[in-house]
Amino acid sequence: MDVVPAHRILDFFKGGFEHTAWRLETRREYAADQATEEYQDFVRGVAPLRDEGGPWFVNAREQTARGKRIERVRLVDEPPSTGQRYLLATTPDNLAAGEDIRFLLRADAERLGLPDFDFWLFDSRVLARFNWTDPARRMELTTDPAAIVAVCQARDAAWHHALTYEDFTG
Repeated sequence: MDVVPAHRILDFFKGGFEHTAWRLETRREYAADQATEEYQDFVRGVAPLRDEGGPWFVNAREQTARGKRIERVRLVDEPPSTGQRYLLATTPDNLAAGEDIRFLLRADAERLGLPDFDFWLFDSRVLARFNWTDPARRMELTTDPAAIVAVCQARDAAWHHALTYEDFTG
């Protein structure tokens, strides 16, 4: 297992995966979101502005235009935390960039036995697991077959039960 800074995840989105990038988002709040002025405005009741031109969205559009898939399942509590409501409010930008983001209630994720950690899975071969407890916010990379099979099974279960943005918010 390799341990690298969390910002290296961006390397995978600039040509580091061939077909699919899939993420499970399990946290109720993300410090990176909370640190932004947009998030602070959201907490005060100001809706986020559309941001389809940011670097993440430009790259996502480029990757999905090449036929690659970027997919996520976000866990949501009942009621949703402020961070989860913020992600729901900003999801249309991700969708416009070509991502497919789905939502699953945390209780359903627990019933399904899904992992309680965030990760990206690239091409069903590389697992990038975030280690949020480390002050450097490191990411653990592995190609261990047992770990890959476990997260592939979690991905399949989560994707099967998760709802599209439209269905979840409708």
